[in-house]
Amino acid sequence: MSGPDLPAAPGPAAPPTVWTQPRVGVVVLTMGTRPDDLARGIRSILDQQGVITDVVCVGNGWDPATAEPPLPAGVKTLHLPENLGIPAGRNRGVPLVSGEAVFFLDDDAFLPSERFLADGCRMLAERPELGLIQPRVVDPTGLVSPRRWIPRIRKGDATHSSNVFSCWEGAVLMPRAVFDATGGWADPFFYAHEGIELAWRVWETGHVAWYAGELEAAHPVIDPARHAYYYRLNARNRVWLARRNLPAVLVPLYVGAWTGIQVLRWARDPAALRAWFGGWRAGWRENPGVRRPLSWRTVWRMTIAGRPPVV
Repeated sequence: MSGPDLPAAPGPAAPPTVWTQPRVGVVVLTMGTRPDDLARGIRSILDQQGVITDVVCVGNGWDPATAEPPLPAGVKTLHLPENLGIPAGRNRGVPLVSGEAVFFLDDDAFLPSERFLADGCRMLAERPELGLIQPRVVDPTGLVSPRRWIPRIRKGDATHSSNVFSCWEGAVLMPRAVFDATGGWADPFFYAHEGIELAWRVWETGHVAWYAGELEAAHPVIDPARHAYYYRLNARNRVWLARRNLPAVLVPLYVGAWTGIQVLRWARDPAALRAWFGGWRAGWRENPGVRRPLSWRTVWRMTIAGRPPVV
């Protein structure tokens, strides 16, 4: 359930801001394994109109300066000698770019419209309560987009915009000040559920996370289980998400609800269920990093907006 489209937010109450040709810091994350897709994504950023882009390509265990074809002039590069994981890789790129907004793009995604960033920045300027925008995601070949790309319980029409409490991480636009206030992506997660934590932290700042059905990003339809350790990290990070972010009394409720969901989901796949419970146990045994529980005020705002942080 998505709840009302726009609850009252206690934080930002400023009037709309006029951003004249806004500057957008863009972080493109890659492992260097998809050179053609990477080139297409970066070109779609450089072709944006009505904004000034400051772009860094972050190589997670790969040096983008060695890219073939070479990256366009003006694109900064950051070589991370080892793969730090998706959230940490994105975070490392942020200090290298500047602008009123920051935009994160995966290397297999691109922007079909040359006005995407200008339209997104206009939304942020006109609606200061917005702290995160996830666009509608479409497959460029015309395949039906998976429902998981719509971050609502009740998916509904993909073009319908609403509050959300998680995000698909491959194309995310945020005011830079809000991103800084959240503390950034969840470094320890490596992969999986970092979009939930970021959205929760946006709500904690007094803003809302927003699914913008009128904005479109392109990404091929692929199996999310292709990543190594998918089941283990999915479970471990679900436990870490609760341990890092929820008031103590809600931690067992959230983890218990998701444990029940996964048991029902994977009951016919014992191997997947064993892997998932291996990650579940690791989530309790291993250190999730810094704990910053949401305030009860944020829990209440999320609840009246349609998604209490229990499921």
